[in-house]
Amino acid sequence: MNRLALFDCDGTLVDSQHAIVLCMEAAFGRAGLTAPDRHATRRVVGLSLVNAVHMLLPDHEPELHIQIAEDYKAAFQQLRREGGVQEPLFDGIIEAIDMLAADGWVLGVATGKSDRGLALCLAHHGLSDRFATLQTADRHPSKPHPSMVFEAMADAGAAPDTTVMIGDTSFDMAMGVAAGARSLGVEWGYHHAQELTAAGAFHVAAHPAEIREALQ
Repeated sequence: MNRLALFDCDGTLVDSQHAIVLCMEAAFGRAGLTAPDRHATRRVVGLSLVNAVHMLLPDHEPELHIQIAEDYKAAFQQLRREGGVQEPLFDGIIEAIDMLAADGWVLGVATGKSDRGLALCLAHHGLSDRFATLQTADRHPSKPHPSMVFEAMADAGAAPDTTVMIGDTSFDMAMGVAAGARSLGVEWGYHHAQELTAAGAFHVAAHPAEIREALQ
């Protein structure tokens, strides 16, 4: 069986919070609602859009959740057209990817982004050909459902005991655990290290350079 290192994207590979917060504020504003603060929005990064909005507005009707999610997508597309989407790679991520590939790991991504959003992000950073499997919210239930991990393992020829889910949120950790894989947390993203451990992380890396060592 191959060894699969499955990365989350937002908050793990790239720091996308600026664009996410701006677009959430725009979507809430269009609905005539006060936008959540930055911390609250960061808390739901990684979930599928409708699920994220539901977490922010648990007492509102599902139709509103769907509408805000659609307005968010429209705002994000407009921001991208204007050149305002900033999704810089975290320092050390490229080196971590290179080291894992050199060690023989098959690499993949499991993200709450759309197919289009992930493709554009990876292409921007010259990473389109680095990942053997790409799983997105367009084709799966929201995290922490394990569907993305199962499909990634099938693509990579990996098994649960040869797979690790690498992410910055408790949703990532719980998804990996639900699939029977190991979950490795990273503390440079959007959830606290204690939350990652509580959700099943066997280790929380303080810097991308620690990923390789943790997997050895």
